[in-house]
Amino acid sequence: MNNPRVIPLEQTDRLDWLRLIRSRRVGPVTFYRLLGEHGTAAAALEALPGIAAEAGVRDYIPFSHKAAYDEMAAGSAMGLRMVCFNETDYPQALRQMPDPPPVLWLRGNIALCQTPAIAIVGARNASSLGTRMARLLARDLGEAGYTIVSGMARGIDAAAHDAALPTGTLAVQAGGIDVIYPKENTSLFEEIAKVGLCLSEHPLGLVPQARHFPQRNRIIAGLAEATLVVEGALRSGSLITARDAGDLGREVMAVPGSPMDARAAGCNALIRDGACLIRSAQDVIDALQRPTPPDTASRGEAVSPAPPPEQIGKRILDLLGPNAVAEDCLIRDLGLSAAHLTPVLTRLELEGKILRHAGGFVALAG
Repeated sequence: MNNPRVIPLEQTDRLDWLRLIRSRRVGPVTFYRLLGEHGTAAAALEALPGIAAEAGVRDYIPFSHKAAYDEMAAGSAMGLRMVCFNETDYPQALRQMPDPPPVLWLRGNIALCQTPAIAIVGARNASSLGTRMARLLARDLGEAGYTIVSGMARGIDAAAHDAALPTGTLAVQAGGIDVIYPKENTSLFEEIAKVGLCLSEHPLGLVPQARHFPQRNRIIAGLAEATLVVEGALRSGSLITARDAGDLGREVMAVPGSPMDARAAGCNALIRDGACLIRSAQDVIDALQRPTPPDTASRGEAVSPAPPPEQIGKRILDLLGPNAVAEDCLIRDLGLSAAHLTPVLTRLELEGKILRHAGGFVALAG
């Protein structure tokens, strides 16, 4: 990721950042690449129609100045705070992950962005015992100085948020920060907005859809030193969050459960695969205080001379499927350098043939 260095942004720059990330087919990966190539969001916006035209996309129009201004004005009127990656209030933990959201909307106690945090996630259809465990862990970890991060879903998420209200909790929303989902958590949302912090990368008014939840889960994992799963089925969103945490080099933890309860199957599988087994908040604290081994340097591999871009594009499309693949895997499989691969991926994205996900993952467009 070619993130710009952290410097204050002028108001016009903030507007341009919002315009660029809201422009069609521009996600965080493409946003940072364009910023790195063109120097400013304004220059990237000016170049976008030409880049799209070269990719065969006619009449490309970036997100308008008026629409961006209206979003910023609406947020200000609601008492929200918009922060960009280059600003002091941007969460420090997210800076350490690849391709973090360039722009965030915040509501509540912004100081919680910079505090040590633990993510607690789990099943929506949580058991009574699982809910009690989530509340106990959130309360005790909060009293130990950790902010509790979760996704404001029903079940384990809601229990963890509620128990951590006195000490500090941060809710990452899948839709717009002004959209309460699910509606049953309206009172909880209002309490978090008063004493905790709500956060979203999405436009105001956006109703969450299925594709937004994996994006939310990645931010949850990115904000926390560790992700703790209390209950979760084998193919649940909670395990996606745990996988994201592992991919980011963060600690993955799980509370064991009965082999007879499907809600515990994901937690038991995580523990089998190396996640830290958690019985109490003290287990979490002890695990985070362990020394970690130093990183080992990865070995570089020689790459072959690059074929024409059209041939690279065809080979990329042949290799990809609906499941996201890391760009590093494509580099290895194709025997190309990132410098040869990245421009072709950008062209394919603007043509609508591929989807680029945060964290350097790519998939065929549906």
